[in-house]
Amino acid sequence: MPSYQWIAETPAKWDADKVRFIAEAPSGTFDSRYRQLKPGAIVPGEWWRASEGGKTVGYGWLDVSFGDAEILLVTDPAARKKGVGEYILGKLEDEARVRGLNYLTNIVRPTHPQAKQVAAWLGKHGFAGSDDGRLMRPVRRS
Repeated sequence: MPSYQWIAETPAKWDADKVRFIAEAPSGTFDSRYRQLKPGAIVPGEWWRASEGGKTVGYGWLDVSFGDAEILLVTDPAARKKGVGEYILGKLEDEARVRGLNYLTNIVRPTHPQAKQVAAWLGKHGFAGSDDGRLMRPVRRS
């Protein structure tokens, strides 16, 4: 099992790995505004980097709204199917738990080229659809 590190980015800046994982993802995967950010720009929300052996293998993002955590997670395409997404999701839940938040929410864009697969993966991890199209899961208390 790989050993990943969870590194807070304070402040989080737009960098080459975020460009590669997010801005260069297939069209429709993420909000198009990410394609327009300049290197070094401060990015909103709280960001963490998942690293293995000094190499970035993914990112987690959390934004707090009304006692819930909207999350985003993205992995290096070369690191997929190696547990990075599960690691990031677990760490984001830990971050939400220590903040006393109630739900994790994620929005899979209808334009995402793998929307069904991503929604199914989140479903395997306890997320369920809500009335407004978001996928939600209560934050598990230890």
